[in-house]
Amino acid sequence: MTFQECCSKVFVWCPNPYAKTYAKAGLDMAMEGDMARVQALYILNNMSSWRGAMAKEVRAELKKIGKVK
Repeated sequence: MTFQECCSKVFVWCPNPYAKTYAKAGLDMAMEGDMARVQALYILNNMSSWRGAMAKEVRAELKKIGKVK
């Protein structure tokens, strides 16, 4: 799953409005350098209330992008 796909799923399915805002900004970003990595961390930090299989999958991908252990 790409960074843009993760952002799209967060924007549509996550109940947290802050995570949605960061995901919307992430949709416009290029997947280059630290911008996407930092944005992934912001999204991860705000999507804690989202549960379910899709949330787990998106969270795992964002952790890879954000280089979180």
